[in-house]
Amino acid sequence: MFEGKSILVTGGTGSFGKEFVKTALAKYKLRKIIIYSRDELKQSEMQSLAEFKDPAVRFFLGDVRDRDRLELAMRGVDYVVHAAALKQVPAAEYNPHEFIKTNVNGATNVVDAALKAGVRKVLALSTDKAVNPVNLYGATKLCSDKVFIAANSYGGQDGTIFSVVRYGNVVGSRGSVAPIFQKQRELGSLTITNPDMTRFLLTIKQGAEFVFKSLEEMVGGELFIPKIPSCTVGEIANVIAPSCEWEITGLRPGEKMHETLIPEDESRNVLEFKDHFVIQPIKSFWGNKIGIKGGKKCQQGFVYASNNNSEHCTESALKDLLEDFIQ
Repeated sequence: MFEGKSILVTGGTGSFGKEFVKTALAKYKLRKIIIYSRDELKQSEMQSLAEFKDPAVRFFLGDVRDRDRLELAMRGVDYVVHAAALKQVPAAEYNPHEFIKTNVNGATNVVDAALKAGVRKVLALSTDKAVNPVNLYGATKLCSDKVFIAANSYGGQDGTIFSVVRYGNVVGSRGSVAPIFQKQRELGSLTITNPDMTRFLLTIKQGAEFVFKSLEEMVGGELFIPKIPSCTVGEIANVIAPSCEWEITGLRPGEKMHETLIPEDESRNVLEFKDHFVIQPIKSFWGNKIGIKGGKKCQQGFVYASNNNSEHCTESALKDLLEDFIQ
């Protein structure tokens, strides 16, 4: 499906973007893969790395707030992966206008540009924080999800189709707890919000591979959720810094004790597959094609959360996931 095709990644210089581009170059002979981002320094640093010195790679400076620039970047593009976002929870509370401009208005710009350029498929990245949001970041990502799902109404019978991927904590991503614990280990003490807090865990590589799989399978309107293990923050701390003392700081504003990827209210629209779930749209004005992929309907009241997950990370599995931070 991807051989000889052109892919554009918004937020392509971020931790996910870089992994996605690396995976794409290793697996497929692409015509073009475009890294679209607004930070020229990150683009310059990325260009200097050997793994991105490929004739298919293009670097395109631009902001998702700029629809004209997006339209220019998407000319001749087959697939778009939308990973650009402002994501720091405390910053969102102080700068709500900026998060709305990027995460919500930016989403509508990506949709409009993709429709105008005739892109085949657009897949947007979401977050667990979009589920029953308690902070502004989560609220903007919920709005973004709705924008992309509803965009299927505008694509027409054979036009652009849109879907969303939602997953939990990515090991080692910017702002995640593993690199923080790794740095604090040298000081002999860790700051922990609550050791009983639970989180879903997947590696950045698993995230990139799941996005590729979802791009292949999407028919328009799905919200894809991978089946992944979970663990407590205390267990992460014990693996990374087993001899360190803990300073319990309490939950930060807007932070949840547990991650929820599928809330009870959405259970009636959920289909279960071997290694993932799909949440169907509440209302598909364009006609729901998702059933052609099969899947088993989940029971009413089903909840997929990190504290009720049947797949709990064993210590050995956790050591494998956190391998880069144990050294």
